[in-house]
Amino acid sequence: MSTYAKNSKVLKSLAHTCAVLFAVLATVPLAAQAQMASIQDALAEMSMGSPDAPVTLHEFSSLTCPHCATFHTEALPLIKKNYVDTGKVRIVFHDFPLDGLAEAATALARCAGPERSVDFFDMLFQTQSNWSRSNNPLGSLTAIARFYGLSADDVATCISSDELLTAIRDNRERSAATFGIQSTPSFLLEGQKIVGALRYDDFKDLLDKALAAKGAN
Repeated sequence: MSTYAKNSKVLKSLAHTCAVLFAVLATVPLAAQAQMASIQDALAEMSMGSPDAPVTLHEFSSLTCPHCATFHTEALPLIKKNYVDTGKVRIVFHDFPLDGLAEAATALARCAGPERSVDFFDMLFQTQSNWSRSNNPLGSLTAIARFYGLSADDVATCISSDELLTAIRDNRERSAATFGIQSTPSFLLEGQKIVGALRYDDFKDLLDKALAAKGAN
């Protein structure tokens, strides 16, 4: 589906983008070819942490949102280490794509299936500044998708699925109508809405208070 430009300047830029992407991806084990997830599996809840955790944090994000990437690269690793991995907090991720490129990236991560989608989303945030600014973003996304078991044909099928894209949009609209989500990143912590990519220390204070309210601090 992608068409590489013949202009040498564009080719050099694309080559640089791919070089950066593959430098990051070099640390990721190459996934065996996997069957693309069904629509039902693709739309399954995406979360991390024990379902028995006393506190649940809901995140609403767009894969092209720089502030969302900041949360995922700076605050989330510490939250995962200190709260998720210790069984205190469960995080549920909700899609709130703000543009067509974010919708396509969201669809791809979900097409990789429930076992891979969280890692795929994390990689997309880690490399956001590269693929989102690429002269050939589809080519860059396809390169990343390869490491999560998706072929170029899978990518084409996934991002052209009206059923999947419509469901992603419907979920976004439902979040806006039900929870008043208007921007990304936004969070719900035990019913409390939090707007913006807060620093880890700010999240720590909020999470500790929520845990104390549950008698689980």
